[in-house]
Amino acid sequence: MDRLEAMTILLRVIDTGSFSAASRALRMPLATVSRKVNDLESHLGIRLLVRTTRTLAVTEAGAVYAASAKRILEQIDETERVAAGEFQAPRGELILTAPVMFGRIHILPVVTEFLAAYPEINIRLLLSNRNLHLLDDHVDLAVRIGPLPDSSMVATRIGSMRTVICASPRLIAAHGLPNQPEDLANLPGVSFDVLSPALTWTFRRKDAKAGVDLPIRPRLSVSTAEAAVWAAAQGVGVTRLLHYQCADAIANGSLQIILAEFEIEPLPIHLIHAGRGVLPSKTRVFLDFAADRLRERLR
Repeated sequence: MDRLEAMTILLRVIDTGSFSAASRALRMPLATVSRKVNDLESHLGIRLLVRTTRTLAVTEAGAVYAASAKRILEQIDETERVAAGEFQAPRGELILTAPVMFGRIHILPVVTEFLAAYPEINIRLLLSNRNLHLLDDHVDLAVRIGPLPDSSMVATRIGSMRTVICASPRLIAAHGLPNQPEDLANLPGVSFDVLSPALTWTFRRKDAKAGVDLPIRPRLSVSTAEAAVWAAAQGVGVTRLLHYQCADAIANGSLQIILAEFEIEPLPIHLIHAGRGVLPSKTRVFLDFAADRLRERLR
């Protein structure tokens, strides 16, 4: 029995919550996943998981074993990278993730410069609006927009981003320019589900310590920023977006920012990485290379 493989399979079963999900994630037959875990339990002489037709639970012994297995696999991974020279010389593959539009606008140009400067490093840029898990998804660096939860991750701040309310000149001409957030009650809205999943938008008032939530009247709800920009530019309604998502439309005049004095605090933007051990050289040089360039772009 390959115990390291069995540990990896066990951890993936626990992380995904089922044998079938682990099978898909590992691209391994379900029967093989089940057999490997059974073999591990037989070798240890203990029950690691309790399975029923509907649920999967980790036993107390299984939780202790899984925690130790995770540490062992992380140490092996780090040892192999040291042996490959990854910590001494900047080489190898760097895996980086960022939100789709932000990555295309700001990260990709910096990555292109970096690749020219470091020919022995390859980059896999994962553009996704879902926050990938750095350890589980084997990601070296991630861009995060918004407040960071308390965690063991190490964060490097690279800037901040405004959340803006936009409307087309056509809509403003037809309905008038809103002067107060309450004026939006008389205007149709375009809701971007990722940024504003609820039917309220938050505003900041100078005389209030906390934000004020006001209901909106969405005529259209969309799942991408590009769709929200296009619809708002056609006069469908007022929309709320992160500034970079609508910067081109503002620059060409198809949208204009309204109610700027009531904007919430800008959201922080960080590059984060797992805070364990010494950074591989490829990660360290990318942080050094990219941080100042991204701060300048975001300034």
